[in-house]
Amino acid sequence: MSKLSPDHKFLDFSDYGRSMAKLIVSNLINTKVTPIQLTLAFGVSGLLAVYCIFKGYFILAGVFLILKSILDAADGELARQKNTPSYVGRYLDSIFDILLNLILLLLIGHLSQSPLWLTLLAFICVQMQGTLYNYYYVILRNISVDGDQTSKVFEQKTPKAFEGEKQSTVNTMFLIFQVLYSFFDRTIQILDNNAHRSKNYPNWFMSLVSIYGLGFQLLIIAIFLAFGKMTLIIPFFIGYTILLPFMILVRKALK
Repeated sequence: MSKLSPDHKFLDFSDYGRSMAKLIVSNLINTKVTPIQLTLAFGVSGLLAVYCIFKGYFILAGVFLILKSILDAADGELARQKNTPSYVGRYLDSIFDILLNLILLLLIGHLSQSPLWLTLLAFICVQMQGTLYNYYYVILRNISVDGDQTSKVFEQKTPKAFEGEKQSTVNTMFLIFQVLYSFFDRTIQILDNNAHRSKNYPNWFMSLVSIYGLGFQLLIIAIFLAFGKMTLIIPFFIGYTILLPFMILVRKALK
């Protein structure tokens, strides 16, 4: 089951782990392994990457970052294959992403002796980039498949729990999600407040925006680490944000 119809599929540079994720899922579909267990596994992979950076095992850290991206794709893939959508899983996935990004960049900033304010600015830039990609991608998913079940363009109220979930748990996860993401979501929505009214998201444009996806961001970090260029990571992601207003202007021109 695809998140996009054939007409809307595009070359997603952030989703390079999809083929491996599908292979993993094909071996788990008839087991008791749950999507949330895969979400926990990618959280562990992210923490192992952080540990390896701390210890100076930079190539191995890159491997764990890429593995995190693969498992990040696999949890949603397994949920779709088993037809077990989950708001708990959806919010846990996003919570892990933003916390791991913060821990990762704080460690990189510390080891590269970057000022704390510069490291936090890089974190904000990374989140703004990822939010722009997610904003357009979720709009496209809602256009493409008659409404995505767990990801909404505007997430402003607590959703009703799916069967098998506790509403109290969904409420708690949604609150945490809002605290962590509302600033970034609202900022991007203000910058392009009419994006949800457009149905024109050509494949080439989505491929362009996908370079801001988390998977591609982690791949960039892995490459910098592998080549011993950790000191460039913080300034790179700050400078990388220069493309954000350009992408928004292109989207608006498409109408």
